[in-house]
Amino acid sequence: MKLGQIKSNGSVVAAIFEDTTHARPIPDYSMFDLVERLGVEGGDLKTLASRLATAHVVETTPLIPISPREVWGAGCTYEISSSFRDAEHGTREGFYRAVFEGGRPELFFKGTARIAVGPGQPIGIREDSTFTAPEPELAVLIGAKGQILGYTVSNDVSAWDIEKENPLYLPQSKTFTGCAAIGPYFVTPDELGDVYNLEMTCTIKRGDVTTFEGSTNTSKLGRKIEDLIGYLLRSNQVPSGTVLQTGTGIIVTQESALAAGDIVSITVPQIGTLSNPAAIV
Repeated sequence: MKLGQIKSNGSVVAAIFEDTTHARPIPDYSMFDLVERLGVEGGDLKTLASRLATAHVVETTPLIPISPREVWGAGCTYEISSSFRDAEHGTREGFYRAVFEGGRPELFFKGTARIAVGPGQPIGIREDSTFTAPEPELAVLIGAKGQILGYTVSNDVSAWDIEKENPLYLPQSKTFTGCAAIGPYFVTPDELGDVYNLEMTCTIKRGDVTTFEGSTNTSKLGRKIEDLIGYLLRSNQVPSGTVLQTGTGIIVTQESALAAGDIVSITVPQIGTLSNPAAIV
């Protein structure tokens, strides 16, 4: 099942998507409301949504699939990410590879709903950055007990030059207006299939010119998603409705750094395409 949010009768409500432009509204419930109710009643999100959704289908456009309570990121979960950072940042040999190979993953706080955007909304380019880049990632929606409620496409927008200047500047590299895009909707685990065999592509277009194309497969993800969630929840009871981005396997280099007006499109066929324009913030 594909679940997200739409505008219906002047309000943002949850909906079951039949395809990219048609959905069945779930009146009086946002996606966060559904997640909260599920935490109280138990069961599964698909059954709850099916019970509450209307029978009629409306033509619509997907909004951000949830206003997340918190957004977290995972770093160096793909080998290519760790090796590129070691080379690009000039850190001591193996600094980032040690994270990729280590027992404890890199996890960092991106922000709250304030920094998150949905399909078609602008992602941010820091005004003090010369190398802000998209990081295409698979993301998960976490329930009240840490269970995975759904998967979506995400963009962990990052100011790489700031982190390169000093790894301790990571929070400034990762957290700013429009730094996390998610959408177009969540796909429930039963429908997604093998989460470790998903092809992901990313393009950046500047007008009619494609400035970047890249791809990866989640088979290259170096950690189990359940393990990432397990570490996230250690002494840190994140609220239900939290989104965790699982790391990138597509590296955008300095030559393709984002400029205002660029369009970033990230596609996972089993989920859909997340497209966002870039803007200086």
